[in-house]
Amino acid sequence: MKDSYETPALLSKEDVTTQILIAKKKAGMKWEEIAEAIGMSPIWTHSACMGMNAMPADKATALAKVLDLTPEAADVLTEYPTKIWEQAVPTDPCIYRLYEIVGVYGPTIKAIMQEEFGDGIMSAIDFDMTLTRVESPKGDRVKLEMSGKFLGYNNW
Repeated sequence: MKDSYETPALLSKEDVTTQILIAKKKAGMKWEEIAEAIGMSPIWTHSACMGMNAMPADKATALAKVLDLTPEAADVLTEYPTKIWEQAVPTDPCIYRLYEIVGVYGPTIKAIMQEEFGDGIMSAIDFDMTLTRVESPKGDRVKLEMSGKFLGYNNW
């Protein structure tokens, strides 16, 4: 006997990420193009599409239109993310090198930041990042710029 009501299928952030990656590949679009179409940066757009940031409703709707996603997928994109990393040390070579940079230079960045601003941290919420290619005779370079609001610690 069938229930008198149907429970709608609930999409997870992971489901929507998969839909986005399939739609992006099918459309043959780059992240830069998708980001431009919704009026955001490529870094933020990719991060939000991977489930690491919540999209404002208008950006989620715009993304759904650009990639021909369902309204349900757009709704999921507006949900607050749960940021969980599945491994302690990344094994992907590119991501590992970023992890290595933080490991090697993190204490230096912290020390110089605190000399310049005082005791506190850089926000990863009120945050911008850009990635650009810089031509060099020794081989092209990756320029990564991060800008986060300084948040001073409260003295108790």
